[in-house]
Amino acid sequence: MSRAAGRTGEPPPLPEPLPVDVLDSHAHLDLMEVEVEAALAAARLVGVATVVQVGVDLPSSRWSAELAARHDPVHAAVAIHPNEAGRGTATDEALREIEALAALPQVRAVGETGLDHFRTTTPDGRRLQEEAFRAHIAIAKRTGTALVIHDRDAHDEVLRVLLDEGPPERVVFHCFSGDAALARTCAEHGFYLSFAGPVTFKPNDGLRAAARVAPVELLLVETDAPFLTPMPFRGRPNAPSLVPLTVRALAQVKDLDLAALCSAIADNGRRAFAAAAATATPGA
Repeated sequence: MSRAAGRTGEPPPLPEPLPVDVLDSHAHLDLMEVEVEAALAAARLVGVATVVQVGVDLPSSRWSAELAARHDPVHAAVAIHPNEAGRGTATDEALREIEALAALPQVRAVGETGLDHFRTTTPDGRRLQEEAFRAHIAIAKRTGTALVIHDRDAHDEVLRVLLDEGPPERVVFHCFSGDAALARTCAEHGFYLSFAGPVTFKPNDGLRAAARVAPVELLLVETDAPFLTPMPFRGRPNAPSLVPLTVRALAQVKDLDLAALCSAIADNGRRAFAAAAATATPGA
């Protein structure tokens, strides 16, 4: 991912504030063109009180942990991204460092990890992805953190690996991209479904159908900033401050009161990204 991230144009204006503070469950503040402090301040103005900053390799994972240590409203997630893993970067040494970072109190999740069969297409690359995914699942369980899933064109395979390894207590499907059937399967296992800007895109009726059947107690919302900017600003730079656009779209899709949905998302975020459980077994 490049710093420019393929987004063009001026940042969108701030939306109307939400009636209850929520969190952005997945962002890449290190890839945004604006300063982190400015992005967090803008988010607070519209009712986004917490941001989960996500690493995709060792440098960004270190940066995420350092940022979260300096800013209480930021939680960190650390991992080797599936496409990075597919290139052979999830070495034993790298994974040991990811585990050390995951044990820090400000790091609340291992991720994003999972499978990406869109960008990684070779058998060897996919094998390396799966090996790294299994290793990240084990790290999340040992450290008592949430597991943040990257699942692109690999729904069945992601579920196969998760259920084969045994999922950690808290699993978040980042930028949920499946249909209603996958949403029901995730709900059966208690996995959180985090919806991003694509749920606002006109062609994505299947994704909105998934949102309709997703239990409100498992719903999260994210930006994946600076990517996946919601309508009506698709193609322009995304930011945590645009979370309200997706929250309002979800409230409409699910025919829910906005304040009630915000309260549910806030509660879900606190549970999903809670500090490591006392029952974690580091080194096991």
